[in-house]
Amino acid sequence: MTDVDQGARAAHPEAGGLDRSATETGREPAATRMGRTAPTSATSSPVPARSWWGAQAWLPDGPTVDVRLVADADGRLIDVQTGVQPVEGDTVLPGMVLPGFADAHSHAFHRALRGRTHDGGGTFWTWREAMYDVAARLDPESYRALATAVFAESALAGVTCVGEFHYLHHGPGGRPYGDPNAMGEALREAAAAAGIRVTLLDTAYLSGGLDADGHQPLNEVQRRFADADVDAWAQRVDALRPDANTRIGVAVHSVRAVPAEHLARIGLVAAGRPLHVHLSEQPAENEACQAVYGCSPTKLLDRNGLLGPMTTAVHATHLSGSDVATLGARGVTVCLCPSTEADLADGLPPTGPLLAAGVRLCAGSDQHVTADLLAEARGIEMHERLRTGRRGTVSPPALVEALSPAGHASLGWPEAGRLEVGAPADLVAVDDYSARTAGTDPAQIVMTAGTADVRTVVVGGRTVVSGGQHVLGDIGEMLNRSLKPLR
Repeated sequence: MTDVDQGARAAHPEAGGLDRSATETGREPAATRMGRTAPTSATSSPVPARSWWGAQAWLPDGPTVDVRLVADADGRLIDVQTGVQPVEGDTVLPGMVLPGFADAHSHAFHRALRGRTHDGGGTFWTWREAMYDVAARLDPESYRALATAVFAESALAGVTCVGEFHYLHHGPGGRPYGDPNAMGEALREAAAAAGIRVTLLDTAYLSGGLDADGHQPLNEVQRRFADADVDAWAQRVDALRPDANTRIGVAVHSVRAVPAEHLARIGLVAAGRPLHVHLSEQPAENEACQAVYGCSPTKLLDRNGLLGPMTTAVHATHLSGSDVATLGARGVTVCLCPSTEADLADGLPPTGPLLAAGVRLCAGSDQHVTADLLAEARGIEMHERLRTGRRGTVSPPALVEALSPAGHASLGWPEAGRLEVGAPADLVAVDDYSARTAGTDPAQIVMTAGTADVRTVVVGGRTVVSGGQHVLGDIGEMLNRSLKPLR
């Protein structure tokens, strides 16, 4: 008989008459199947060949019924069948099966600020002071604990790969740890423990700010972000090595934090890797760049050769028409993070013009205001509705594209994000029968579903979330335990 994943329901009458009671019997608990501790890596060791069946799955051509997916021992899909019924040994997945989501822009330690910055009003710049306070308190051990819980929470939201925009590099006062990459290694270990992949976007941060008089000195907390100079940063990045669960990218924090004379060198270090950058998130950034360099941040990056198909611009909120055209002409991807852009009062990015210029979109959680990538994706369209007064600029299929293939490509995993032969077996089963999703057209599930509807998450053939529960156990408890020392 078939193996029924927790939460699978008998909405499909041909699936052998399965009902809710069947979901609670006939299979081992997830903790038993995967071992009672976290996997050392989502993809580092072979697993038995596995197969899954879903009444509905989002294939490259869109929603398809009666889909059977088979993976080999390396966790890659070797067969995708349509119009078939489950066979013995298949795991029956509930609802709509989507390819794994990519959170293309994450700052894991910002999770410590959730629900703690809303009592005094302010701006992005006052919020930044609270962020600095958290950054000052972390060390490799506490960072590993926090990031493990944060990445596990992301897995509950369907995230199978995260792009960690990593700039908290050193100890207090900027003193390097014995291993100069100790904080980056903590993030690598956290992702593996949570069962998801990571692209570590090691971030250059060399200046305390940009004003009309030039670059400002680093403050005490910013010294933890900064290397001695661009050569020291490049040397530290060179010491990072990819593995089966981790790829290494680079980032420019912003034109505020990296003097223009270093941008070309960073572009050389980035060659062949993902390159990410915060771009024009605040009008003050644009004004300072214009005052010092006589151009916009987009033009400054372009002058120094940093814009291309491997580049992802994050936020891209306050752009001129010329900036938009440049990003499109260079084949840049733009990562939008709607919950953060709203939370920090950043503004509404010109999504429609960016698409018209040929820019590819992806989605990120940024400061983890919520752990809901489906909400981030539909926020891309909802914010554009608010900006323009029109509906439908970014269609539901385009939002799935942003969630999965575009996000993975932005992070240097172009083989991921699709349910097709050769792709990693990264599966997200979303309940289509909940109070939130009941009656939804399957092709529009991204417009109604959220984290509470994510029932199953498989990463490289390994089940990480089953029945809405992570294999590590109570993630709320993990978060509370890791956050307590930071209060």
